[in-house]
Order: sequence, then C-alpha cells, then structure tokens
Amino acid sequence: MTIADQLPVLPIILPLVLAPFAILLRNGRAAHVFAVVVCGAAFAFCAMLLARVTAEGVISYALGDWAPPIGIEYRVDLANALVMLLVSGVATLAAAFSYASIRTEIDDRQLPLFYAAFMICMTGLLGVTVTGDAFNVFVFLEISSLSTYALVALGARVDRRALTAAFNYLVMGTLGATFFVIGLGLIYQATGTLNMADIRAQLSAGPPGAMPNSMVEAAFAFILVGMGLKAAAFPMHLWMPNAYAYAPSAVSAFIAAASTKVAVYVLIRFTFTIFGSDFDFIDAMLTYVLTPIALAGMFFASIVAVFQEDVKRMLAYSSVGQIGYMLLGISFGTEAGLQASLIHIFNHGLMKSALFMAVACVMLRLGVHTCSGFHGLTKRMPFTAAAFIFSGLSLVGVPLTVGFVSKWYLLQAAFDAGRPWAGFLIVASSLIAVVYVGRVIELILLRDPPSEGLLANDVDGNPVREAPLSMLIPMWVLVGANIYFGLRTDLTAEIAGRAAAALMGGAQ
Repeated sequence: MTIADQLPVLPIILPLVLAPFAILLRNGRAAHVFAVVVCGAAFAFCAMLLARVTAEGVISYALGDWAPPIGIEYRVDLANALVMLLVSGVATLAAAFSYASIRTEIDDRQLPLFYAAFMICMTGLLGVTVTGDAFNVFVFLEISSLSTYALVALGARVDRRALTAAFNYLVMGTLGATFFVIGLGLIYQATGTLNMADIRAQLSAGPPGAMPNSMVEAAFAFILVGMGLKAAAFPMHLWMPNAYAYAPSAVSAFIAAASTKVAVYVLIRFTFTIFGSDFDFIDAMLTYVLTPIALAGMFFASIVAVFQEDVKRMLAYSSVGQIGYMLLGISFGTEAGLQASLIHIFNHGLMKSALFMAVACVMLRLGVHTCSGFHGLTKRMPFTAAAFIFSGLSLVGVPLTVGFVSKWYLLQAAFDAGRPWAGFLIVASSLIAVVYVGRVIELILLRDPPSEGLLANDVDGNPVREAPLSMLIPMWVLVGANIYFGLRTDLTAEIAGRAAAALMGGAQ
C-alpha cells in the first residue's frame, strides 16, 4: 500500500505517536521545532486529503482492514476535509507562533510537556472530525478535551485564576461529554450499530418521516445538549470566557479557532448525516430550539462583549456570538444555510486566531491583555496594531474580508429560507460587533501611548518594541488568509456548497 492509501489515518497517527517524543527531548526549543514539524506534516496530509476528496469524492478507510459497520471507519468528505484543513493549519501556525510567547507565560521546564499536550489536542480534534464511528467521536473528543484542560491550566503562572478556569472547563466539558455518550447509548440501543452511515441506514429503513421509537428522539436531545456545551452555545457558554482569558495566549489562539468549531461540525454531522432533515422532529428542533439559541447568542453575548475591559474576554464573548451565526445557518434546515455555516466555521477560525495572536503580542511586550495595553499601539507595535485592525474588521464583516463573505452567505440563506427577519437580525448583531471592535481600534489609532506608569515601557523596563518575527509571520499569514479568502470567495464557497449538498442528501 502507498502513502496515498493511508492518507485518512496519517494526520491522526503521526501526532499521536510522536507527541511523547517532545517530552523526551527535554528542551523547550527542540520541542517547539519538533511540534511545528509534526503539525506541519499533519497539515500537508490534510491538504492532500482535501485535494483528493475534491477530485475523487468520499474516501472510506477501514482501520485494521475490518470492514464497517463492524470495524471502525474513517470517512472523509468535503465537510470534514475542510474542517481538518482549518484545525491542522491553525495548529501549525499557532505552534510556530508560540515559542516566544509561551516562554514568558509558563515555566521553561514545562515547555516539552506543553508541546506534547498541544499535539495531542490537535490529534483529538482531527480524530473527532475524520472518524465515521459515533463512539470514536466521543473517544477523540475526550482526548482533545483532557489535553485542553491541561493547556488552559498552564496559564496559572501568570494568573492563578487559570486553575479555576480549567476546573470549570473540566466540569462543563465532562457534563457535555456525559450527555453526548448517553445519547450515543440510546442510539446504539435503538439501532444496534455505531457506524454513522449504518445508523442512518437503520433509521431510514422505516416509513418516510417516521422514527423507530422515541428513544432516538431522546438520543438527539442528549447529543444536542452535549455538543451545545462543547461548542459554548448560549446559554451553555459560561466556561468559555475565563478559559480563553486565563489560558496562555498561544493556547487561546489555537482553541478559539479549532475546538468550538469542531463541536459545531459534530452537531452538523449528527443532525444531517445520522438523523437527516427529513424527520419531522429534526425540523421542529431546528425551528423552535436552535433558532432561539442562535439568536440569543448573537445578541446577548455580543452586548456583554461591549462592556469587557479584558480584550481576551471580549473576544471570548464575541466567539459565543459568532457561534450563534453558525447555529443560525444550521437552523434554516436548507442547503444554503448549511453552506453558510460551513463557510463561517472556516472563516471565523482564521479571523479569531489572528486576533488572539495580536493580543498575545501585546501580552508579550506589556504583560497585559486589557484595553489599557492597546493605547496608541500603532506608534509602538505598528505591525501588531495593523493585524488586529484587519482581523477586527473581518470580524465585523467589512467587504474584502472573510467576515463579509460569511455574513453575505448567511443573509442569502435567510432570505432563501423565507426568513427575511433573520437577515435583519444578522445585520443588527453585526452592528454590535462594530461597537466592541471599534472601541479597541479607537484606542489603537486615536489614543496616545502612556508616557508614565507601568505601561510606559515593556515588561523589562525598556521602550516598547514590535513583537519578534517568529510571532509576526504566523500572525500575518492568518491576516493574509483573511484577505485572500475574502477576495477568492469561490474557493471556500464551492467546497462548502458541495459539502452542504452532500449532507442535505443524507450522504456522509
């Protein structure tokens, strides 16, 4: 067999097997280089997978040559190939970005452990995305979650509140996983299988629109709550602001772009691949449950973001609002809505990771991530300031950025679904984003830097200077991606459109 035949499993096996070697290196710099190489290789494999799926169609890989549904299947289509590309790409850039930042926030002796946990987290997220086995989703979800709790807790050297943030994250994440696995148990009881495609076949065997029994409806309710907790959907988001605010800055840049997006993807996969929109109770759930949750998140979380002094907390609440957009697209129950959600999953990962990286640069030089550190930033750290401004404008949805592309497709989907009121609410909530992003941009552009006090100089007492190139280059790669995919809208839109068509057709 050739490497091409093993492509679906390589992005999982490679970081999972090699992560312990980062600890054995016992050197922070060596572990950093090693993690960048491993994450970069995983990204290359994911890019090859996306290209192959785009050209050839769905790839099915049976682990150990045990054919599904008895054996575990990795099944790659356009939807999960796009999410895998996002996760591995952001992981590679965050790993490259991290060294200078993370050395100031955690103990040097913990650096090899940090990079090992980082690679395991990426492994779990990629595994959740690629597997075609429902129970494997739970296994990989816990792999990614356990490593994420440890990564968040490492921020305790700078702020001891990282420990309570990690504990709260652990409690809420465990509750979400418990709900999810109960749902899986009910599905297995009703169908006798855990292979996603086989579950779909079992559920579709009855009369159109009919379910075998109410157990399946209860299963979906448990899965919805479990994934809602993991995705930080309003009002199940309370773990997120502290986790993002007190985690090491490079960790925030990664998990903000990847972990909640994977949870939203899982919700999409279970809703449309396993259950399917042709069942009556799914349509009712989308209309009467998911739509209110999405709209509440879009507005309430965005309003809370306006009043945050901590920029990382502001961006965390912003993420809750942006997840609302993704859920709103899903709630339309249409191909156009699903396409818009997949586009926004990808685009939001790009913009939010770039924003957290800009905050990490400020944290490196000034030791704070509050609004006070952004006063007159253009005169002190011009490249970091420009990166934050461009990414912030993308978050708002300014034309020529990926944020505008997402909002445009969401608006189209709203009108196509016969819900013009939803389109007006999308615009209204975007105006709130103008307020909280514009507030920070005003500090960057129009305020003068402090001339005295702790923030007059950097953390070493020297004049504030720009972040090192090792941080600027990955950050600006993401900023460039925000602009590039904002101009080349056909790339993500075509892939997301084809993926949505397959998902709505019940295909995996």
